[in-house]
Amino acid sequence: MSGSRLIGTGSALPRRIVTNAELAERVDTSDEWIVARTGIRQRHIAGDDETTSTLAIAAARAALADAGVDAASIGLIILATATPDNTFPATATKVQAALGCNGGVAFDVAAVCSGFLYALAAADSLLRTGMAKRALVIGAETFSRILDWEDRTTCVLFGDGAGAVVLEAPSDDGDTRGIIGTRLHADGDQHDLLYVDGGPSTTQTVGHVRMRGQEVFRHAVVNLSAVLREVLEDTGLRPEDLDWVVPHQANARILDATARKLGIAPEKVIVTVDRHANTSAASVPLALDVARKDGRIKAGDLVMLEAMGGGFTWGASLIRM
Repeated sequence: MSGSRLIGTGSALPRRIVTNAELAERVDTSDEWIVARTGIRQRHIAGDDETTSTLAIAAARAALADAGVDAASIGLIILATATPDNTFPATATKVQAALGCNGGVAFDVAAVCSGFLYALAAADSLLRTGMAKRALVIGAETFSRILDWEDRTTCVLFGDGAGAVVLEAPSDDGDTRGIIGTRLHADGDQHDLLYVDGGPSTTQTVGHVRMRGQEVFRHAVVNLSAVLREVLEDTGLRPEDLDWVVPHQANARILDATARKLGIAPEKVIVTVDRHANTSAASVPLALDVARKDGRIKAGDLVMLEAMGGGFTWGASLIRM
């Protein structure tokens, strides 16, 4: 039996685009400095009327339209986010209410930039048990709300957005499409390398993103290349068998270094970090949707998704589209 099938994708971005030049008017930086170190040229920043839930709802509706299915058929919604609308209830329940498919399962996953991979694995597992026939898996963030806009080492890196996929429960009809293999990991000892310095139980504030960039970069290249190898070994495949790699869009240099370490041709790596910056849990589904809509990723392609985020958490998932 194949894994859960990905039958639709969708995405949503805030209206406002902020360029590097605009940021340079606010903090001590420049377009040249940001592009050279990150590959980022612009990012989308949520307006007052745009929240994690509004972006998630828009992405979910786009994914449903792409899949050609009705919201009423969705029995499971998992939303990956580090920036929920409220401490509780789960932002996934807001999406559920907006779509009008109340009564099924809806919850959030907090694994930061790896959140979409964690949510995808959870949805696949639940669909395999018969908990639901179809699921929406969403990554949505308004990271701009937790940035210190005076810290040039972090505020230039992130953006806001949402991406969503529709998954359908596996069947035994011989169709080879679906999730083929997944590996997830976490290492709580690395907490202080990438975290938010606030929270309900500690400071009773939202806090701001804090990061030790060079150390995060080193861990990212090592961990991501290792988890991709794990999934390939699990499935008996080689790097050259992949049609596409859709990575977490954190930094162009991380994408390049990981691809080189695995011997993956750079033209097989989907890159949107230049347009979106790091949208945390939204970055993988956003990039996946872009590459499907522009015709690069086609039915039957073998696609590897991968991400690493604060915690540290990291993972990879191989899908036959």
